Amino acid sequence: MRFVNKQIPGIHHVTAIAGDPQRNVDFYANVLGLRLVKLTVNFDDPTTYHLYFGDERGSPGTLLTFFPWPGAARGRPGTGQVAATTFAVPEGALDYWEDRLRQRGATLFERERRLDEEVLPFLDPDWMQIELIARPGVDVLAPWEGGGISPDYAIRGFGAVTLWEQDPGPTLDLLTGTMGFRRVGEEGPRTRLQAASNGVGALVDVLHLPAGQRGLVAVGTVHHVAWRTPNDAEQLAWRQDLLALGLRVTPVIDRQYSHSIFFREPGGGLFEIATDPPGMTWDEPVEALGTRLRLPTWLEPQRVQVEAALPALVVPGDGRDG
Repeated sequence: MRFVNKQIPGIHHVTAIAGDPQRNVDFYANVLGLRLVKLTVNFDDPTTYHLYFGDERGSPGTLLTFFPWPGAARGRPGTGQVAATTFAVPEGALDYWEDRLRQRGATLFERERRLDEEVLPFLDPDWMQIELIARPGVDVLAPWEGGGISPDYAIRGFGAVTLWEQDPGPTLDLLTGTMGFRRVGEEGPRTRLQAASNGVGALVDVLHLPAGQRGLVAVGTVHHVAWRTPNDAEQLAWRQDLLALGLRVTPVIDRQYSHSIFFREPGGGLFEIATDPPGMTWDEPVEALGTRLRLPTWLEPQRVQVEAALPALVVPGDGRDG
């Protein structure tokens, strides 16, 4: 069955690769003030954590997740990747963030104007590019209040992701012609697209880098970006449309907190379409999110062995906040 009016509201989550898990938690929870909303494992490699950061409930459009592989090789940002992940903060907040990040030893770049918005780019501890964008109107969204950041400055969710492409044409065709994004801005080599909503995570920038080097996915790079879909039926309809284009699409995979399909966009980047439900509260209440290692049902019988294989990790609330 085809759902003619199906829509993608925007980004569901971004998943990246980190090095040391403790350093990752300390930075994203204690420096950026995001909530660790899920402490689980890579379902395909349960000796590795899968860490989810987001707002109070881990809402789609706020979730940045990591597979931390201590000692793994460093990646290389380049074409065929999400090369920059942008969070939205209230207008007037960038002075605060510039001071905070400098005090915490982050590598900062010069602020820039981009499509009439002010952007502060910086690197996380694994040299992955993160950006803060001062965006009007986001102050009406409730931030996570347990992260030690005043609501005047706190992150509200994704502002955008930036895809680097040697030839952006086929990728833009997929996003606009099939996935329902629309062009809302152009500036030099940058084309900005908007998904069906006006909420957090609704924007994607496609940057044309004809001489750009191909990216290498490893520590310090984005593994994939996931787009939202509200339910299983619409996800199946998206899968049929993508298969009809000749793309190789996985069967639906149960990721416990969403159902997911994966495919490569024409430029080589890995895309996912993930359902909003079941969500982060599927296996623990809001007040307990991220406080205990959660395992998928098929791994629960091996909990003792899984916990023994994972590196020690102190999470927020265990004495290392701030």
